[in-house]
Amino acid sequence: MPLSGASIAVSAYAELSTTLDLGTGRAPQSLSRSVSLSSGTGPGQADRVWSDRRTLAASANEDLDLAGVLLDAFGATVTFARIKGLVIAAAKDNANSVIIGGAASNPWPALLGTTGTVTLRPGAFLAVGAGPADAGYAVTASTGDLLRVANGGSGTPVTYDVLLIGTSA
Repeated sequence: MPLSGASIAVSAYAELSTTLDLGTGRAPQSLSRSVSLSSGTGPGQADRVWSDRRTLAASANEDLDLAGVLLDAFGATVTFARIKGLVIAAAKDNANSVIIGGAASNPWPALLGTTGTVTLRPGAFLAVGAGPADAGYAVTASTGDLLRVANGGSGTPVTYDVLLIGTSA
């Protein structure tokens, strides 16, 4: 089933201001990046997508197998060969952080290396997108395909949303 289209975008804006003798000085700062992906498996294309809202028990973790275990919205198995976009968002009502990365075996090294992690405090998110000419972040089935997601504390569960966009080849 072809992917009819995908886009990944992130934007940030801030403005510094100060009172001057004859008015207010302003220095707006912004950074935006986006990429649109057509259907296919080459650079600037994607043919696989998977998303879910997940909850982890206190002190629990799970390894998302990017190659062959995840089911898409229609119940078909999703096998990623490359990731073009990744968004993970911790629920704002979590008491604990959500920790991304650092699977004990077969970690997906393309983004954070084999031991690197990112801590998402309650309400925080991580967004990564491959550029339009980029092949994406490689996934190696059976040896480099596990994305660990962990509850950063004990006592309460955590909820997070995840969206992956990529290719099958």
